[in-house]
Amino acid sequence: MKIRVSKEITLREIDLLDSEDVFNTVTGQREYLGKWLPFVEFTKEIGDTQEFIKSVTSTPEDLKEFVFVILYKNVFAGLAGFKSTDRLNKKTEIGYWLSEGFQKKGIMTRSVKAMLKLAFEELDINRIQIKCAVGNIPSSSIPKRLGFKLEGIERDGELFPDGSFKDLEVYSLLKNEFKL
Repeated sequence: MKIRVSKEITLREIDLLDSEDVFNTVTGQREYLGKWLPFVEFTKEIGDTQEFIKSVTSTPEDLKEFVFVILYKNVFAGLAGFKSTDRLNKKTEIGYWLSEGFQKKGIMTRSVKAMLKLAFEELDINRIQIKCAVGNIPSSSIPKRLGFKLEGIERDGELFPDGSFKDLEVYSLLKNEFKL
């Protein structure tokens, strides 16, 4: 699947061929990305990235979670995807990260908006949530810009490699609240 977000931005379903771009970005930005993303610490070699991608691409169609590479002017910029989808209750979560050099261009806001459109209009989802570590202002700006409601704080919601837990802000948007 491919989604043309704008003239410069494309979302494309992740593929094993993306392993090198993903791994090199994570490795080259360990400190920047690792501040908020626990998986960075556990990504030690390209095989770790390949295993992640295989786990996504080998999931049976009826359980599939779309994970997209974000391309900005045909250059890898980050990832965004659905996770923890509950088809029975028509709800899902969106997770994302963006390479440091691509920040402050509106790339993620526009990418997530395209994913909202896909989820609400084609995947029959009714509720989408986004969780952001408390204090991660760039990340929490995305749901705020897109009209999500802050539901509250999930205390100690994410375990980090140093053994500490981070509180998470939980934002949600319902299908009837979505505006193009």
